[in-house]
Formats: sequence, structure tokens, C-alpha cells
Amino acid sequence: MRRTMMIKTLLGLASGMLLATSAGNALAQGAEWPNKPINIQGGFAPGTPPDIFARMYGDYVGKKLGVPVVIDNRPGSAGNLASDTVAKAPADGYTFVYNLSTAFTINPYIYSKLPFDPDKDLVPVATTMRQGLVLIATNKFPAKTVKDMVAAAKAKPGTYSHASYGAGSPSQLIVESLKDEVGIDMLHVPYRASPIADLVGGQVDTLMEPIATGYQLISSGKVQALAYSGPTRHPALPDVPTLSEVMPGFSMMSWHGIWAPAATPQPILTRFNALMVEASKDPDLSRRIKELHSEPLGVTRTEMAAMVRRDAEIYSRVVKARNIKVD
Repeated sequence: MRRTMMIKTLLGLASGMLLATSAGNALAQGAEWPNKPINIQGGFAPGTPPDIFARMYGDYVGKKLGVPVVIDNRPGSAGNLASDTVAKAPADGYTFVYNLSTAFTINPYIYSKLPFDPDKDLVPVATTMRQGLVLIATNKFPAKTVKDMVAAAKAKPGTYSHASYGAGSPSQLIVESLKDEVGIDMLHVPYRASPIADLVGGQVDTLMEPIATGYQLISSGKVQALAYSGPTRHPALPDVPTLSEVMPGFSMMSWHGIWAPAATPQPILTRFNALMVEASKDPDLSRRIKELHSEPLGVTRTEMAAMVRRDAEIYSRVVKARNIKVD
């Protein structure tokens, strides 16, 4: 009996020492981190808005940490390819993924199977920016406001169309929410590439477009703006009403963030988040983001996780109601 108790005691001490060593290693890793370049897998192609914002933040953080931050573009499968790469990467604080929030709030519901578990294999690290989407229409479209569009669609069900960047994209799901809320029937026309040329040419009637790209189309007179998806009217488009003016309480913002392999040491995640929050408050970086009609967004990791849950709840409802699948 005594021998058994001694063995249990020794095993308990060994286990405690292992835990202490593991915690100590994590703390040491956080203290020594980084001592080599940091790689950020970008979910979208070079020159696209997510790539531009990723490089802005990467440059800032790299200067603060004193190591290069390399943006490695890995587009494909609506951001899933980059997320999968990082989910399977070493959890040492040197590999992250920069992605649209939709990679975590929409993709798990529109893809029947993902090669990784977005809830278990990756953890939120930091947000960077957010922007609303603007409902734009061809200049040939008879409606001049979203209320006019609703009236026109009710008068001629199925006559008018709304383009999107593909099944399950925010540009589709936000309009689907509007259609369900106000009871209208419009034809959805999904595109593999940009629908802008066809919208300007009048082949499709409407499109929900991120304001960073939509503003130039509106200000140049190529299209007209019907509504904005943010909680309040955008300062660059003060005469354009919000969707909440026909859907009370409704607002959806597109936002970007950074995720890491789940087992990445907590001290590293905490430090990285603090730097990203600091970056969002930097006057020069903030100015550059606002020039693109977007908003710097620096929140805690807890707040970021809550944002994912909130958006996922909204988008998943629409996906299930419409039975939207992409595979």
C-alpha cells in the first residue's frame, strides 16, 4: 500500500513538473517571440482589398516587432485554402491567416465539409477593419431608393435581378435577408468573377457591393446607390438610406481579421492582439483605411469571438432557409 502511494505521489509530482515546464515554455516562447519572420497566409489574391489591408497591418506590426511580416497570398475556395494551410501549420506563433470574417461566419454553413474544423483548429487573434456594403443599381433601374425597389419588385415579382459574387457570398445573403423581410421576389444571378461590368451595362439590375469599391462607381455616376448596410448612414454617402430604414434593427458589416493555429501559446496571441489594436489606433494607418471608406477595427480576442458568433447566427439562418450549398 505504501509503495503504491509513493508511486502515485511520484507520478503526481512528475505530472506537475511537466505542466509547469509546458507553461514555462509557453511563457518563454512568448517572451522570446519573434526571432524570425512571421508568415501571414492571405485568403485572397494580390491587389484585392483584403490583400491591401493585410499588407498595411503587416508592415506596421513588422516594424514594431523588428522582424519581416510576409504576406503569402493563397487564394481559393472563398478563403478556405488559406485557413486550411494555417490550421495544419505549427502552432509556434510564426504562421497566421488573414481572412474575411465570412470564412468563419458563412463558409462552415455553405460547404458540406471542410478539411479543417474552424472552431477547433483555429482561434481568433485580432480584427483589422470593417466596412458596410452598398446596394447599387444600374442607372436604367426604375427605382431610386430601396423603398422604391421594394415597391417595384412587389409590382412585378421575379422581373428584377440581383447579382452577387457567388452563392453564399454576403452580396447574396444580405439581399436574401431583405427579400425575406419585406416579401419580394427577385432573380438571383451569381457570378464567379465581378458582376460590375454587367451591372453598369444593364444586364443585371442590382448588386450589394463593399463600399470600398462601390464608392468610386457611385461617385463617377456609373451606378446609383439605393441603400447602405451599416448601422448608420455612411459619411461619404449621407443621402443614401440604410437598410435598417426598411428592415428595422438590421445591419451587416464586412470585416477582416487574423486567426492562428489553436495551440499557439497564449502570451503570443495576447501580444499580437495588443499590437493590432495599437495599429488600428495609429493616426497614419487609420487615415489610410478611412480614405478607402472603411473603418479601423481593433477589439479584444473575446470581442472578436463574439462578433463571429453574432454574424454566424444571422448568416446561417438565411443559408438554412434558402438551402444554399456550394458543393
